[in-house]
Amino acid sequence: MDLLSHYMQKTPEGSRSKAAISFLASLDYLSERSPDVAREIVHELQDQRNSLKMIASENYSSLAVQLAMGNWLTDKYAEGAVHHRFYAGCEHVDAIEDSACHSLKQLFNAEHVYVQPHSGADANLIAFWAILTERVQNPKLAALNVSNLNHLSSEEFEDLRKEMLSQKLLAMSLNSGGHLTHGYRYNISSKFFSSFFYDVDPKTGWIDYDEIWRQAKEVQPTILLAGYSAYPRAINFATMRQIADDVGATLLVDMAHFSGLVAGKVFQDEYDPISYADVVTSTTHKTLRGPRGGIILCKKRYQEVIDKGCPLVQGGPLPHMIAAKAVAFEEARTSSFCDYARRVVENAHALAESLLELGAVLLTGGTDNHMVILDVTPFGITGKQAEAALRKCCITSNRNAIPFDSNGPWYTSGIRIGTPALTTRGMGKEEMRQIARWIVEVLKKSTPSKTSKGEMSRALCEVDQNVQGSVREQVRDLLDSFPLYPELPYNLV
Repeated sequence: MDLLSHYMQKTPEGSRSKAAISFLASLDYLSERSPDVAREIVHELQDQRNSLKMIASENYSSLAVQLAMGNWLTDKYAEGAVHHRFYAGCEHVDAIEDSACHSLKQLFNAEHVYVQPHSGADANLIAFWAILTERVQNPKLAALNVSNLNHLSSEEFEDLRKEMLSQKLLAMSLNSGGHLTHGYRYNISSKFFSSFFYDVDPKTGWIDYDEIWRQAKEVQPTILLAGYSAYPRAINFATMRQIADDVGATLLVDMAHFSGLVAGKVFQDEYDPISYADVVTSTTHKTLRGPRGGIILCKKRYQEVIDKGCPLVQGGPLPHMIAAKAVAFEEARTSSFCDYARRVVENAHALAESLLELGAVLLTGGTDNHMVILDVTPFGITGKQAEAALRKCCITSNRNAIPFDSNGPWYTSGIRIGTPALTTRGMGKEEMRQIARWIVEVLKKSTPSKTSKGEMSRALCEVDQNVQGSVREQVRDLLDSFPLYPELPYNLV
């Protein structure tokens, strides 16, 4: 590729970026060994630069976070906990993980943290087992420490397994905006529990706390789970704590989507889960703007089991990802991150208000967080068609089921639109209003395609060519004003 030499020739010495030099040198080196991979990495950057990323679960991590991921730390095994490894030579990994844990504790004011999970799904599985270990009371095993399975005979272990896998989970249904890992039938989490689900109010789309309370009394769950993947409102964790206490349940919160809003002090008091929940899980990307990975925050009584995420759920931790998490946590402890989190929500409000003014139908009629859920059925198309239509116009969203969706989870009747990534690029409320106009304009001019049999497709659609051309041109003009990773040159291809 020879990107670095071109950059050095075209860029005056005083204007050169250390980040640009680092990334361009690495791409040049990679292109010599694997040109196909290097080419697709560059194309991915170009694609992200040239489209409005509005997937609510995506963001842009800093170049410092990205550099922390790509180094020789990836070659190191480090099973175990900090300063208690099963491999020699982990002193530097210990120091990095110590730093990540310290920053995370300070960021969320948590009693204990665990930074090793590879994903939010792993974090949830570890959290489930930690809670079950703490909760299950089997008379035959009362004298044994169930967190140390080596003490159990084969018969005792089988008794424990049956006992632990017969507990009840009450969580938001996937239909109403919950997550796959919250007991969904086709996810491994459903094998852990007898799963029960609460839905949003079918008329308003809001969580009905009285109905959750009623269900909790009826089900008597071991775990009450709060958290979502596609719900545009804040959750009152004080109320969820009351419900859990009333029925003797452990309160688990999955804040993967909104952890950045908690870290940025936008969600406070009863909307901040840390002081109310027994265990909190999260991803580290999305609104937290770090690398892809997971974390757990918990009360100290869960520390022993949670710190044994390996071998419980996962193998060796990924030291290079922990290093990237450490960098991201430090970034999130700044006043500028708090300003960022505030602007994410302000932008979501502006986007929602503008969509509503244009006649769009939004789940719950608005948003409290970083996302809006748009019902596309009034446009006569499915969510899959809406997703495809917007993508043709350089707007990247994702289709999403809405409560009681007749189109199911594949075609769907909705799309989920988020503001974290565009806020990272520096866009504000005025840009959100303009984007809302483009979204409605495109969807109004989208029609289902016909299949080879002459039937109307549920997946494919056509967009009016004049609208498509006009919106694409306007989107590109807007993106030029908000460059992504401006330290890196734009003429990489």
